[in-house]
Amino acid sequence: MLNYSSSEENYLKAIYHLQAETGKVTTNALADELNTRPASITDMMKKLSSKGLLNYKPYYGFSLSAEGRKAALIIIRRHRLWEFFLAEKLGFGWDEVHFVAEELEHVSSKKLIDKLDEYLGFPQFDPHGDPIPNSKGKINTTVLVPLAELPINQPAKVVRVANKSTQMLELLGDKKIAIGSVIQVQKRFDFDGSLELRLKPSLTEIISEQLAKNIFVQL
Repeated sequence: MLNYSSSEENYLKAIYHLQAETGKVTTNALADELNTRPASITDMMKKLSSKGLLNYKPYYGFSLSAEGRKAALIIIRRHRLWEFFLAEKLGFGWDEVHFVAEELEHVSSKKLIDKLDEYLGFPQFDPHGDPIPNSKGKINTTVLVPLAELPINQPAKVVRVANKSTQMLELLGDKKIAIGSVIQVQKRFDFDGSLELRLKPSLTEIISEQLAKNIFVQL
């Protein structure tokens, strides 16, 4: 059973996400992610390493151990199940659930989380399209295509949004883009990489390359 402080859990989750992007994680990268001082990062790295959760070598970066990765996935499981609950059962918008789930994810009762999972019908994905780990800390991954790389006139379904900031999700709402939207790229502008999208027979939108890189689709 997990028995870590909220701060330790936040570190484990942040390291997991950074490691998924870059492999090894540096002190400075984690300090930027958590908005804290590098000295505080070093102290926590030593603490997590002493608990067998981290492979840490000064000046060479660090990564989660097998036990640390499992712990991080259990925390992520709680977070994403709460997001699903808030969106599907309480009517929260997908731009609201992340910050509430940040608090709820630290409720560590395994029985509660397993009952929540059962009550929700064992959902596979959260409201942003991210996979929900199972009770054993296992996660299914699917190869997805960034919208920025989708071939012209190839229909595809939006299945995941990488950036979950309120500003990003509000922008997607304004563009009428959501999980499950069927879209196709009609034109790619060489000047700035922006895309002209067809969302419905009568609806087209222009989006930036930056926005397109944060949207993932399935053919």
